Amino acid sequence: MMPDNPHPSPIERFRPWVETALVFLVFFVHGAWPVPDVNEPHYLGKTIHYWNPDWIGEDFFLDSHDTHLVFYVAFGWLSLWLGPVALAWTGRLITWALLAWAWRRLAVAVLPRPWWSVASAAVFVLFNERFHMAGEWIVGGVEAKSFAYAAVLFGLEALVVGRWNRAWLLFGLGAMFHVLVGGWAAVAALLAWGFLGRSRPALRSMWPGLAGGFLLSLPSLIPSLQLTWGVDPAVVDGANQIYVFARLYHHLDPGQFPSNMVLRFAGLMAVWVFLRWRTPDGSPAWSLHAFVAGAVALGMIGMAIAFAAAPWPGASATLLKFYWFRLADVAVPLGVALGAPVLIERTRAARPRLALAAAAALVLAASWHVGQYAVVRPFPTAPRAYRLRQGDFPQWRDACEWIAHSGRIPPHARFLTPRMNQTFRWYAQRSEVVAWKDIPQDAPSILGWWRRLEIVHGTGDNAEGDSPLFAETNIGTVPESLAQQGPERLRLLGRYFGADYVITEREPRLDLPVEYENDAFIIYRLDGPIAANESFGVR
Repeated sequence: MMPDNPHPSPIERFRPWVETALVFLVFFVHGAWPVPDVNEPHYLGKTIHYWNPDWIGEDFFLDSHDTHLVFYVAFGWLSLWLGPVALAWTGRLITWALLAWAWRRLAVAVLPRPWWSVASAAVFVLFNERFHMAGEWIVGGVEAKSFAYAAVLFGLEALVVGRWNRAWLLFGLGAMFHVLVGGWAAVAALLAWGFLGRSRPALRSMWPGLAGGFLLSLPSLIPSLQLTWGVDPAVVDGANQIYVFARLYHHLDPGQFPSNMVLRFAGLMAVWVFLRWRTPDGSPAWSLHAFVAGAVALGMIGMAIAFAAAPWPGASATLLKFYWFRLADVAVPLGVALGAPVLIERTRAARPRLALAAAAALVLAASWHVGQYAVVRPFPTAPRAYRLRQGDFPQWRDACEWIAHSGRIPPHARFLTPRMNQTFRWYAQRSEVVAWKDIPQDAPSILGWWRRLEIVHGTGDNAEGDSPLFAETNIGTVPESLAQQGPERLRLLGRYFGADYVITEREPRLDLPVEYENDAFIIYRLDGPIAANESFGVR
């Protein structure tokens, strides 16, 4: 570490604040997508409903098991005063500020040189976005893991400077918000402790931190365990397979990862291996690389499980559902973003031109990534959570907001909605029968969600995932669009699920009473709910 200056200049006194503010600016430019971002309707919807059950009451997804209780309690109370958009922006600003503070502390602990914390932050978001393998990210919309990753970064800084008990407590705090984010970070840190050899502290000296971290994780760990407590093993097995192989395969099943993403991640990991090889033992960066190695080891274990247990999908899904790859998606970009400046600084004395060229290339790449977002941020675009036909977002939002504000749709109304929509509840503030994005977390509800998808949307050739599970339906092939299903089937679905209305594409036109239409979407009124039609074969 650089010696402290007993008489710092005004610039030196304020530099930590300026660097933190610039890191925050990097994160802001990188993550300031239009609200709502991909996961915000999902997580913030649950958060708002937790504090106000009358907000979209009697909704299948919103009424399902609440897993992220600490996030709901610690942050969700703001929803009593803030609308969904203001709540999202407030959460984003809070989490980006925490992440910026944590990143700057970690960067200085690894390399105490001015301004590298800012450049490394930009390099990190570049590599995390463009070189991940399983879709994990840190900087973006607000959800439980946003707070968890801030605690993990603070914990990494404590690990790097040798304050292991503090690190365990901070990883436990991360697990309190998101049990898998903080839990896997703690496991990776335990592996790192093993990799460090003689430079590691004695295990007995860490018991206070380990015990405290475990206790901190319990408010999240217990609700997670309750997802399968007392549930029929056959139900759990079926839910696990749906969760892993059909819905979240892009995060969980390496056999379905796109090959180009795997190759990009492998290339970045090769860079990290080189940086680790060139890092001297006992340095702060070496401790950081030990943590990255622990995260990579977890990913390799996940790969081994996936391919060794492939003949037994039930057993494979039971293990793969724990997101073995998410931490490596974050840790490898982190190791490169902070390890590269360390190597550049070590090279500076012996080969100054090479060091200068490497630093320039790193800064140029980071500036390009952040700069391209800075150029487009002032211009309005559709939120990334909008997943229907491109170009129709304004009409979709107008139709949903008409539902919310026209006064013609009762607050308790329920809708059949397009399968891939993610924002109906966000804009319309009404219940919907089922949507692809909103998978519950508890095993019985996962099976109920899957069966609802089968009944309402069917399993046509364009169903997402190309998984054999999509063929296991007794209702035949149903067109992807609700508009193509015909008025009689929509009436039947409405009666069965208690849905009063359907929102769908304007064409083809249906012989149903029209409540509202615009250039792209139309809202039909369905017959009121009656007794279930048993031809669907489920409750």
